[in-house]
Amino acid sequence: MKLGKVGLILAMAAAAALMVVTADAGPEIRIGSKKFTESVILAELASKLCASAGANAVHLPGLGGTRFLWDALLAHEIDVYPEYTATLREEILAGERIAGEGGLETALAKRGLRMSRPLGFSDSYALGMMPQKAQQLGITKISGLAPHHSLRFGLSDEFINRADGWPALRAAYQLNPADVRGLDHDIAYKGLAEGAIDVIDLYTTDAEIGYYGIQILDDDRHVFPANEAVLIYRAELEQRAPKAIQAMRRLEGRIGNAAMRSMNSAVKIGRRSETDVAAWFVAANFGVAEAGSTDTLAGRLLRRTIEHLRLTLLSLAAAIVIALPLGIIAARRPKAGQAILALVSILQTIPSLALLVFMIPILGIGAPPAIAALFLYSLLPIVRNTASGLSSIPLSIRNSAIALGLSPVRCLQLVELPMASPAILAGIKTAAVINVGTATLGALIGAGGYGQPIFTGVRLDNFGLILEGAVPAALLALAVQGLFELAEHYLVPRGLRLRRETPP
Repeated sequence: MKLGKVGLILAMAAAAALMVVTADAGPEIRIGSKKFTESVILAELASKLCASAGANAVHLPGLGGTRFLWDALLAHEIDVYPEYTATLREEILAGERIAGEGGLETALAKRGLRMSRPLGFSDSYALGMMPQKAQQLGITKISGLAPHHSLRFGLSDEFINRADGWPALRAAYQLNPADVRGLDHDIAYKGLAEGAIDVIDLYTTDAEIGYYGIQILDDDRHVFPANEAVLIYRAELEQRAPKAIQAMRRLEGRIGNAAMRSMNSAVKIGRRSETDVAAWFVAANFGVAEAGSTDTLAGRLLRRTIEHLRLTLLSLAAAIVIALPLGIIAARRPKAGQAILALVSILQTIPSLALLVFMIPILGIGAPPAIAALFLYSLLPIVRNTASGLSSIPLSIRNSAIALGLSPVRCLQLVELPMASPAILAGIKTAAVINVGTATLGALIGAGGYGQPIFTGVRLDNFGLILEGAVPAALLALAVQGLFELAEHYLVPRGLRLRRETPP
C-alpha cells in the first residue's frame, strides 16, 4: 500500500533527526533556570564552571516559575538551579517555619538536596514608580501608597501569590487599590514606562530600574526580607560529579550586587546573550578558557531545526500509526466512530499549555511531554479525514470488489485506502502543519526547537530573536505543506489525481 510509505518515510526522517549524538564529556548535569534573565545568567555561570571541570553540563533555560523548578528538582528532572533564600523560607518551605541558614540546610537535606553558600548578592522584592508620578503624589515610601486607591498596580503572578509578596505587603501597609493586574514581569516594566500602570513589583538587581529611571519606594515597614542568591542541587551530585560541584561552588561570594546588575544590564539593555555575558564573567573572574560564545546564527538555526524536527516528526509518525486504524474503525463501526471522534475532538480542545503541564508529572520535562502533547493534537485531523474518506466511497465499488472475490482486508488495502488517500493525506498534512506551529510551545518545558529564541526574544524584548524562531517556523510549515503536495503526486492513484485536476 503506497499510503503506508508515508509513515515509513516520516519514521525514517524522525530516526535521522535523532542521530545527532554529542560526545559524552563526563557526567551529565542538568541545570534549570527560571523564566527571567538573572536566573538564566546564573544557570549559565554554573553550567560553564561545571563544564570546565569535565562535566557534560546541559542548561534548560527559562523553564518556568519557582514551583516548576522546585518540583523538577525533586523529581530528578534537573540537578541544579539558582534560587533565593527568602523564596525557600517564605514560599517553598513556608509551612516549616525555618529560621537561619542552618535550619534551611537541614530542611533541604531531608529532601536529598544541598545548598551553596550565598553567591554574594541579595535580590529582594521592591515596589517602583516612575519619578514623575511619585513626585506628583508626594510618594517616597510604600506607606505613602495607602491613601491613593486609584493607583493602578501591575504585579507579577508569582508576587501576587507568594505569602511574602503581595499578601504580606497589603496586610502590613493596609493597601487596597481598586486596580491590581497580574502581568508578566518584563511586560510590566513597559506598561509602567508607557503610563498604562502606576506601580509594579521589581527585583532590586533588575537592569530596567536604571534604564527607565524607576524610583524604588522605601520599604519603611521592612516587609521584604533579604533574599540571598544560592544554588540548590541534588546531594548525590557530590558523589557522581564532585569536581563539577566544586567548580560550580566557586561562585560563592563572588557575585556582588553591582556585578549582577551589570550582567543583567548587558543582557537586557546591551542586547548581549546570557551565554556571552556568563562566558565573559567566568573568564574574567576564574580564568576559564571560554572567553566568549562561538555559537553562530547558522549553528543555532541548525540545532533548533533538528530539535523542532524531532518534536514534529516523532509525534506525527506516532499519530499516523494510531490514527489510521482508529479512522478505519470509525468508518466501519458508526457507533464506535462517534465515541472515537468525540474523544479526539475533546483532546483537541485542551489548551496547549495545559496539556504540556498535564504531561510533565508522567513524562518529566524536555522533549517527551512535548512529543506526547503534539501526538494527541495530531489525532483529530487524521482520524476525521480517514473516516470521512472511507465513508465517502460508493457502496457499489465495495460490492464490486467483494464480487471479484477480494477479502475485506484486501478490499481495504487495494481499493478503499487508495480511493480515500487524498482525504487521508489532507488530514496528515493538516496535522503536520499544526505540529510545526504548536511545537514552539515545547520550549517552555525545555524541549528546545524554534520556540526557544521566540520566548527568549519576548523576555528580552529582542525582535531579532523573535524573528530567529518565528521565520524558520513559518518556512518549515510552508516546506511541510509543499512536501505533502509532492507526496500526493506519488501516493494518490493517477486516476484520482486526474479526476481532481480536470475542470468540470
